Parts: sequence; C-alpha cells; structure tokens
Amino acid sequence: MFSVTQRDPTLELLHQLEHRMGRIFTDPFRAFEWPVHDAATTAWQPLVDVFEEPDVIRLVAEVPGVKPEDVKITVESNLLTIKGTKEQVAEEKAEKVHRYERTYGAFERTFRLSASIDPNKIKATYNLGVLTITLPKAETAKPHLIKVEVTPEKALNA
Repeated sequence: MFSVTQRDPTLELLHQLEHRMGRIFTDPFRAFEWPVHDAATTAWQPLVDVFEEPDVIRLVAEVPGVKPEDVKITVESNLLTIKGTKEQVAEEKAEKVHRYERTYGAFERTFRLSASIDPNKIKATYNLGVLTITLPKAETAKPHLIKVEVTPEKALNA
C-alpha cells in the first residue's frame, strides 16, 4: 500500500494564486474554462491541455507512470471525470532514500461538458503516458454554412 503525503501549505497557496491569476487571462474564453477540483483532496493532478476543432474537443492529459487499467473515465449528467492512481514503486536497490519528489497516489479531474458534446461518442486513447479524450460535438453544435439565395429581379418589382 502507498501513503499520500500532504502538500506544503506554501506550495498550495502558490498553486491557488497561480490558478486565480490564470483565470484573469482566460476570462474571455470562459466557455472553455472547466472547474478544477480542490488540489488539497488529491496527491497530484495531471496537467490537461484542451483543444477545440470543428468537430471535436480534445482533452490531452499527462499521466506518466499510470497504467491504462488504473484510469477510469466516467460521464454523469454533464460532468466528465478522470480518476486514477499512480502507484509508488519501492526502490529496492537503495540502502537509504534521501528524498522523494515525484508525486504518487490518487488523482481526479472533473470537466463540465457543454450541451454541444455527444456523450455517447466519447473515446479515450492512451500512448506513452499521454491520455487523449475525444469529445465529439453534436451535429447541432457544428458550424453550418448557410447558402444565400439570390431572388430573381422580377419578384422584387412586383
């Protein structure tokens, strides 16, 4: 079994400050800002990049050292949750351990989905410690080109 260490309060404060400052710059993009769970509840949180394309939104998460079978992705109502565990591997060769800097333990990230996402078509892939979740947009959310029709001149003069 592994133990979860507490975060240093100063580092936690800096993390919260960084998150709040980041929100100042992302306010114009609020539609794509998803709430992050309170960092104090988990040992670590994977970093996630969010990309929007015409047909999909992609979440790309760094989960190095996490086995794919230890990752669970669920969708309930309009919330997508990524949960998992990064197990600490005991260093059997070392006589003494001087420092542990890498983080281990459970993690959880939750993202609020807009109504424009089709939850039945969400797919996830895992490659070399990178988890990619593809969120297809519903047909109604995709941009549609509207053709402008030209009215015959006779109809305008009548």
